[in-house]
Amino acid sequence: MLVLVDYDAGNLRSISKAFEKIGVTPKISGEAADILAADGLILPGVGAFPKAMKTLEEKGLIEPIKTAVKNGTPLLGVCLGMQLLFEQSDEHGLTKGLAFIPGEVKPLPTLPNLAVPHMGWNRLNIQHDDPFVANLADAFVYYVHSYYVDCPKEYILATSHYGVEVPGIVRKGHIYGTQFHPEKSSTIGQEILKAFVKGIQS
Repeated sequence: MLVLVDYDAGNLRSISKAFEKIGVTPKISGEAADILAADGLILPGVGAFPKAMKTLEEKGLIEPIKTAVKNGTPLLGVCLGMQLLFEQSDEHGLTKGLAFIPGEVKPLPTLPNLAVPHMGWNRLNIQHDDPFVANLADAFVYYVHSYYVDCPKEYILATSHYGVEVPGIVRKGHIYGTQFHPEKSSTIGQEILKAFVKGIQS
C-alpha cells in the first residue's frame, strides 16, 4: 500500500492522479495506522515550512512517519515535503524539520534578473549515477518554490541552476525528495514516480 500523507498541505489530488496515470492508486490518509502499515510513503506539501511542521505535530504524524522510515519504509518528499526531510528551515524564523537528511532550508537569493519564487521549467543536471535518475540527464522539470535546500553533495542526485545550485532530487538510502513537482512535470515526472514505485517493489 502506497500512502499519500494527508496533513492539510495541498496538492494531494494532483499527486494522486499522477500516480494513477502510472497504474498505482495511493491511499490518501492522515492516520498513523496507515502510515505504519504502508509499503511506501509520499509526503507532499505546498506552503510554509513552520505551518507544515506544526500541523504534522498537531495531527500526531511525526512519530509514525519517523517510525516507518526507521523500519525501512521508502519515503518520497515533494516540494515542501522534500524540505521537511531536512534538519531545519530559516523560513519565518528557525524551525526544526524531520531531520532524516543533514541540511538546512534557505531562501533563494534575491538577484536582479531572477524572480522569486522560482516558477517554471528548469533543466536537471545529474550529479550522481543512481537508478532513481536514470535517463533524466538534461530533462526539464517544473518548479514552484522560494526556498532551497543547502545540504552535503553526497545526498544530491540532481540540481537545477537558479542563482544558486538548487538540489532538485535528493536521496539518502530509502529516503527521496524532489524540490520540483513530478505531478506537473509531464512524462519526466511520471518516470520519477515510476522509479520510486519500482524501488518499493524491488
